[in-house]
Amino acid sequence: MTSKLVQALIAAMLALGLAAGSAQAAKKTVKVVFIGPLTGGVSANGIGGRNSADLAVRLRNADPKAKYHYEMMVLDDECKPNVGVQVATKAASDREVIAGATHYCSAVAIGTVDIYHKFGLPVIVWGAVLPDITYGNDYKEVHRVNGTMINQNDVNAKFSTGQGYKTFAVIHDTTDYGKGHLKYFGEYVKKYGGRIVGAFGVTADQQDFTAELTQIKSLNPDAIYFGGLTPIGVRIRSQMDKLGIKAQFIGTSGIVSDAFIQGLGPLAEGTLAFREGAPLDKLPGGKFFTAKYAEAGYPEGPEAYGAFAYAAMNLILDTIEKVGPNRNKVTAALGHVKNVDSIVGPISFDDHGQNTVAAITKYVVQDGKWVVWEDSEYASGKRKLAK
Repeated sequence: MTSKLVQALIAAMLALGLAAGSAQAAKKTVKVVFIGPLTGGVSANGIGGRNSADLAVRLRNADPKAKYHYEMMVLDDECKPNVGVQVATKAASDREVIAGATHYCSAVAIGTVDIYHKFGLPVIVWGAVLPDITYGNDYKEVHRVNGTMINQNDVNAKFSTGQGYKTFAVIHDTTDYGKGHLKYFGEYVKKYGGRIVGAFGVTADQQDFTAELTQIKSLNPDAIYFGGLTPIGVRIRSQMDKLGIKAQFIGTSGIVSDAFIQGLGPLAEGTLAFREGAPLDKLPGGKFFTAKYAEAGYPEGPEAYGAFAYAAMNLILDTIEKVGPNRNKVTAALGHVKNVDSIVGPISFDDHGQNTVAAITKYVVQDGKWVVWEDSEYASGKRKLAK
């Protein structure tokens, strides 16, 4: 091969490389946002959600067929309504932000929907379960990929009464999240033949529950139902033990977190809780998600709602690819999502932006892990719940 031919080949290869680089550089950058609690008592869930949404962006940017290059803004709502309003306003008022995957905490999400509507920012909620987030208004900008506490409490009450628990004491936080759980659990437990013998509202920063638990002990309920998040749940369950209360502890999706088990150690054993969706190994795209998450090398796990955060962000990116980086067009397209495949299963939004495919999974803590009830030794009868 002559030196001239070699030089020509090198020049051609360089030209191709430059062309490919130019094509990549020519892609328009589109900004999206992730919002969740990255600090505070439920930060593990927020960080898992952030990593999962980030994974969706990373995979899309690595796809040569993608029309756009995506940049994800990350904001911490601290699971505090006032902070949530501030960061939601920051994202929504930035006209470069086209859409967002937002909020784990219901008390934050319900306070931000007016902002997204006002600024016309389409969002998909990835974790918050209060029904009014989608059903409280007719806001076309607001969608949710996970189910609501309505479905969750229906399954909870039916299962709990089916286990022989008929009298329940309720402890709930005084946010909209906690009050919503009290409302829907109360409705469904009555439907299935149970009875609430006492209900106690507590604040999110309360440390001592001696007064409430002493009253509950005198009521002698079969079970204590807790409507709140992990930090309070850990304190209540720990103080139940100190006061010698043997009632079954039943929680909501707010405690389905590794942090709950880490905070209680052996005391977490036998706790029941209910959550939308299924474990990663049982989701349609669970193996794919788990493998890609591991490859990305995130130091923290995806936690209970990570798959929903990934599905929310991935649907946002799919929609932008389809209709372009325009808020109004993205909002309109999300309004027509029907039976779209995702790693959490088919997604179909109703006229209020709520995913109507809402399977609920029953969990029990067994040997330091959240285990699907049907797969547990409690279901087989080898171990017994509190009676």
